[in-house]
Amino acid sequence: MVFRIFYFINYRITAPFIRNNVLRMKNVFLLFSFFFFALNGFSQEFQVSGIVTDGNSPLSGVLVRVEKSSEFTQTDSAGKYALQLEEGEYQLIFSFGNQKRISIDLSEDMILNVDMSDAQEVLNEVFLSAVRVTADSPITFSNLSNEEIEDRNLGQDIPALMQYLPGVVMTSDAGAGIGYSSIRVRGTESRGINVTINGVPYNDAESQGTFWVNLGDFASSVENLQLQRGVGTSTNGAGAFGASLNILTDRYSYEPSAEIANSFGSYNTRKHTVKFSTGIFDDHWEFSGRASVIKSDGYIDRASTDLKSYFFQGSYVGETSLIKALTFGGSEVTYQAWDGIDADQLKENRRFNPAGAYEDEDGNLAFYDNHVDDYKQDHFQLLWNERYDKGWSSNLALHYTYGRGFYESYRAGEDLLEYGIEPFTANGEEITESDLVTKKWLVNDFYGTTFNVQYQQEGLEVIAGGAWNNYEGDHFGEIIHARFAPTLPLQHYYDNQSQKSDFNVFSKATVEVSEKLSLYGDLQLRRIHYEVDGVEEENVPFIVDDAHTFFNPKAGLTYRFSKAGRLYFSFARAHREPNRTDYEAGNPEPEELNDYELGWRYASEKFQLNSNIYYMDYRNQLVLTGELNDVGSPIRRNSGNSYRLGLELDAVVMLHPKFSWRPNIAISRNKNDEWFAPWDGELINFGKTDISYSPDIVAGNILEYRPVDGLELKFLTKYVGEQYMSNLENEAALLEDYWVHDLNVQYTWRNAPLFETVVFTGLINNIFSEEYVSNGYYYTYDWDGTTYEGAGYYPQATRNFLVGVTLKF
Repeated sequence: MVFRIFYFINYRITAPFIRNNVLRMKNVFLLFSFFFFALNGFSQEFQVSGIVTDGNSPLSGVLVRVEKSSEFTQTDSAGKYALQLEEGEYQLIFSFGNQKRISIDLSEDMILNVDMSDAQEVLNEVFLSAVRVTADSPITFSNLSNEEIEDRNLGQDIPALMQYLPGVVMTSDAGAGIGYSSIRVRGTESRGINVTINGVPYNDAESQGTFWVNLGDFASSVENLQLQRGVGTSTNGAGAFGASLNILTDRYSYEPSAEIANSFGSYNTRKHTVKFSTGIFDDHWEFSGRASVIKSDGYIDRASTDLKSYFFQGSYVGETSLIKALTFGGSEVTYQAWDGIDADQLKENRRFNPAGAYEDEDGNLAFYDNHVDDYKQDHFQLLWNERYDKGWSSNLALHYTYGRGFYESYRAGEDLLEYGIEPFTANGEEITESDLVTKKWLVNDFYGTTFNVQYQQEGLEVIAGGAWNNYEGDHFGEIIHARFAPTLPLQHYYDNQSQKSDFNVFSKATVEVSEKLSLYGDLQLRRIHYEVDGVEEENVPFIVDDAHTFFNPKAGLTYRFSKAGRLYFSFARAHREPNRTDYEAGNPEPEELNDYELGWRYASEKFQLNSNIYYMDYRNQLVLTGELNDVGSPIRRNSGNSYRLGLELDAVVMLHPKFSWRPNIAISRNKNDEWFAPWDGELINFGKTDISYSPDIVAGNILEYRPVDGLELKFLTKYVGEQYMSNLENEAALLEDYWVHDLNVQYTWRNAPLFETVVFTGLINNIFSEEYVSNGYYYTYDWDGTTYEGAGYYPQATRNFLVGVTLKF
């Protein structure tokens, strides 16, 4: 059955590539193969082999790579690996989310056993130990290392770099993956994906959204990330309702280094990055940093992006202590592109952007130049890990985030009284309506602490901790210009303040009952209090005073029934509070989710398979209706009972020491048990319907070929099945399925003159120029008792490219 499924994946995902490109690529592969055999024909080879462990436990799926070479392998279920190499000196890199580097001088067959447990201190993984999981955990997850990130890091946002992970769908307002970009996992939009950076919550506390546009080029400061699908383990911040994403920032470096990276591409895209590290000095200290600028005109008309960002950290490394102080953030100015276009515009000019449109004095169509989102955000973190005797350790983090910015918008034909402006006389005529330019401001502070204590000995790991966070937001609107009254004084037309406190405590444990069986338990208690006071637009009062207490238990087991295989099962209950937009739209109920995961992991030297079946049973799930509010934020409504049932498969197949295949597929069924909505003046029960924005099939594929040292070729494919933008299953709300293919080429020039390495990277996105739409919205309106419907679409870029050069000192 498994091989039939992989045959299906191979046929569906690779068939277009094979049909359209085999003749073009044939000669290239033959040429590379010739060089490969020529270079490997006469050298004497030896074997380095061993077992990779975490303490006393073998680690499967560890990537073992030779630096300055294309040779790599991975450990099997017993933690074993083996590499055939020519005689000489090498540096081996062992990667399992974190990394460990070991230098060897190979002149005969060698046994090299590696313990990865101390790599946690080296790579700062200790700061995520409370929220991260391993292959022995009954949690469904995927890791993305910094090497995989660097292969395609040419300026696109983190969602674009994650889109080939299992079950992930990426979309971009500007169409090219720079600016406002987001992901959905298992059909759950970004507000249901919990994101932490070094264990500190990143989701906006009030909207629960994740705005990657505020962290331009953040991928250049990421050591690795882990995506847990489903509820996952207990974490900080809002509850995970589809996935949780744990990001670890750059590790400290023992050696001083510097690099300059520049990339250019379609739509006048350019990225400029400088990085440095002092290396460890005086045995304890290291300072490092990054500064970046990214600019792009966007695929969509005027969907320009101007991002400036930074990352700086200082580290103190002691025998038992690791302390890091870091700050990161930046500013963004993005021309608004969330209005989308209708079906006719999609056919006539798919790049059209209606945002900022108005008629000038001569009746001609014009666009307001500063119809933008302008926002700045600064993050500060102090992280402290301390190790004690007899297996004890602790983590403490203090954090503060300061955000401020506005949406500046041109509004045509507005009623002045709704903005608190009395009608006035101009040129002898009473003016009751006018075109206005407004700024909708948000100034906020987010601060708090996370903490945990850990105890670990053979066969037992216990972690207990918690977090307290507080958010304060100031929302207000300004009128900065009226078309017929250019001397209008600056004034507020609404003011609204909000405050949210979030406290949680948790305790989790993993116990090895026997050599084959381990049990996992996780209990979390979370308390939220949310208050809003003031008025919104049109002087409408908006007052909230709501509190929730949630108990979130989780349990699971892992059974190692053979050297190559692990079976796991878990149950997790999660709750999540409504967000600001939900309260604006009505009287929402908090959501509840019971998540069941059954999985099987298989790992051998040349083949690795992760497979799982999940059932996510919801109560009062806040599903997207398809509608947007006036600043492009999706509107949600409680669904009552609903569920998501699915099968996920992903694999790594070593077809040849230099050729690997990495397919994945997610097949799911996503249903509301009953969906009620007004239609033609009546409340209609539409029965069991598909949950919006939840495709039945999401698949990906990566073919990687390393013909010679330093050269990597990757052909990447993504398929997303058709999906509805509403919960009514009507054709007007249907998004068609699509295939997208990318080509990624990277060449690393070792020991180049003046530089340690020079890296050349090329990326062709959507190589076959597919005209597809990854996201949109749907709305209805009632007129004389008849319901009319409409839809908007966000087209994604056709064929486009990015090229870059990185100089490393």
